[in-house]
Amino acid sequence: MDTFASLGDGFAIALTWQNLGLALLGCFLGTIMGALPGLGPSNGVAILIPLAFTMGLGATPSLILLTSVYYGAMYGGRISSILLNIPGDEPAMMTCLDGHPMARKGLAGEALSLSGIASFVGAFFATWGLILLAPQLVKIALLFGPAEYFALFALAFMTLGGVSSTNQAKSAFAAALGLGLAMIGVDTQTGVPRFTFGEVHLYDGLDFLVAIVGLFALSEVFIFLEERHGSADAEGRQLKVGRLTPPMSMLKQTTPTMLRSSALGFLAGVLPGAGASLGSFISYSVEKRLVDREGTFGKGDPRGVAAPEAGNNAAAGGALVPMLALGVPGSGTTAVLLAVLLSLNITPGPLLFTQNPDVVWGLIAALFIANFMLLALNIPMVGLFTKVLMVPPRVLMPIVAMVSFVGIYGISGSSFDLMVMIGFGILGWVLRKFDVPLVPIILGTLLGNSMENNLRRAITIDNGDWFTLIDSPLSIVLWAIAIIGFILPLIVGRKVKARMHERGDEEGSLTD
Repeated sequence: MDTFASLGDGFAIALTWQNLGLALLGCFLGTIMGALPGLGPSNGVAILIPLAFTMGLGATPSLILLTSVYYGAMYGGRISSILLNIPGDEPAMMTCLDGHPMARKGLAGEALSLSGIASFVGAFFATWGLILLAPQLVKIALLFGPAEYFALFALAFMTLGGVSSTNQAKSAFAAALGLGLAMIGVDTQTGVPRFTFGEVHLYDGLDFLVAIVGLFALSEVFIFLEERHGSADAEGRQLKVGRLTPPMSMLKQTTPTMLRSSALGFLAGVLPGAGASLGSFISYSVEKRLVDREGTFGKGDPRGVAAPEAGNNAAAGGALVPMLALGVPGSGTTAVLLAVLLSLNITPGPLLFTQNPDVVWGLIAALFIANFMLLALNIPMVGLFTKVLMVPPRVLMPIVAMVSFVGIYGISGSSFDLMVMIGFGILGWVLRKFDVPLVPIILGTLLGNSMENNLRRAITIDNGDWFTLIDSPLSIVLWAIAIIGFILPLIVGRKVKARMHERGDEEGSLTD
């Protein structure tokens, strides 16, 4: 009953005109960000972080805005997948397989609406999962000491590549680079400056938000400038949306699919590093094996749209569980949200539910509100969101760059931070050219200091004995999971990734 009382308090916080307006704004902007191919939830949230901070919002309103952007971007990724056969981000790849064939049959509106309903179902059940699971995980986390926290952070880094990673060595390099960047500044124990090169501005370390906006938003601008992407292709412009609501027979057919995929997606999201890509892939694959007796998957089967959409949105909600309860992000976007929390002087983890209950429960209540808003927005406004696909990059990218520069300068008032942001933008552009993931860099920058402090604390308590790191059953379990999580993608990751792309290629050849 305490949980429901806390949830009621959360709704009292979220149901103000300001927070409702921010949720609506976040849902709208997030859907637009998700619809644009290549941006995705991580970039969408990173681009809009400066907006949240320059508006002078408090902790809870800022998180309501940015998590609404997160949910909205997960919804929006399906638009370009269904209409253009271009996934807005990797989790939306599986939606292309049946969504685009439905669009080519003249069922684009029904496919878009069905995916919106499936997204709603997945996110709704995932939010209830967050409510029920996170407080239980907090009780376990209270058993953690410095050695266990160090093992937990190691687990986060070693599983961050996830099953969909193309190269674990690149993920490890990115994590090491992030940890190196976290060391910049004055050592908290000795007071000695490290890697500051005499620059006074670096004594406080690197600003998380500057690094995130540079790596994600500005590098995206550089990529677009280099490749000079055109606007949406002619086929996407010619496809008619048609009927906006799916028939009841289609909803009855897909309801069991949505429920099964929501459960699978949520479990995938809770695992650190797995994220929405794995949730989407597993949901589609399992559903295909269970119900595709006539070989209709890949040819415009509505269940092939409902499964990945429910799965990836449930995974998006599931990824919030380890972030809030343990302070370890479950996906790239939750790593960005973790940086926002830390910048607001809020430390996620076991004490968050007791020290900042207004933030946690206000956020959870806002997730419910945002989910209903997205359902209400997406079905009647499908036509408007499809027009976003025709916005040329030469218009969009200057807006992204302007928001980045004005926002960061508005937050810090320092021209030095603008130069650091440009440096991170160039670094992000170079790393993306070599297919090096950016999320481990952010995670290393965020968690590096906490990881170092816990390591020092654990060894100091045990008089310099390094075996203290594997001295308890809990830490041994965490290290075992970390090692398995690092090795497993080396064995099965390439196969999963290859199968995801093979299905996309097969579908492309069938529709050509």
